[in-house]
Amino acid sequence: MMSEKQPTIDIIAEIFCQAVKRTLDKSTQKSIKFSKTIQVIPKVSLRPEIGCFVQFAGDYNGLVVVNFSAGAAMELYRSYMLAMGMPESDLAQDSTSAEVVDTMGEMTNQFMGKAMQMVEGKFDLTSYIGQPKALALNTAITLTPDLDFQDNRRLVFSLDTHRFYMEMALERTEFIAL
Repeated sequence: MMSEKQPTIDIIAEIFCQAVKRTLDKSTQKSIKFSKTIQVIPKVSLRPEIGCFVQFAGDYNGLVVVNFSAGAAMELYRSYMLAMGMPESDLAQDSTSAEVVDTMGEMTNQFMGKAMQMVEGKFDLTSYIGQPKALALNTAITLTPDLDFQDNRRLVFSLDTHRFYMEMALERTEFIAL
């Protein structure tokens, strides 16, 4: 009986799920969960209300988009700031405020750094992330990375009461251990 080999993008997606969970569990002092199901999607899009995107390049190349509803962004922002000792009275009240949008970009930067470190540890391959861009949006924007052939996936994360999503495009590649 032959076993079907797991595509490299799915292995990378699982590592990214672990990186998001480890980073956000620590920085927000919440228990972040992720779906055990990875979705194959036709394209990668920024979606309302807050979208963050970052490209990575090096030994493997791709693009990650993280989409937060207003509720998910506020829940993460509040938990993150309170865990850092910020007084409740100083917190932003609106999900579209610069503080909330910037914090989602900073969180994306942190878990992407962790993901790159974990991939390098497992496969001895290095990629570098650019500076994540975070935007408050009221309409979806499809991003088309400059990759000749790519695979796309959506990963689902959940907080106490909200969900958020990571969409990734990875150049079509296969990691084969020597």
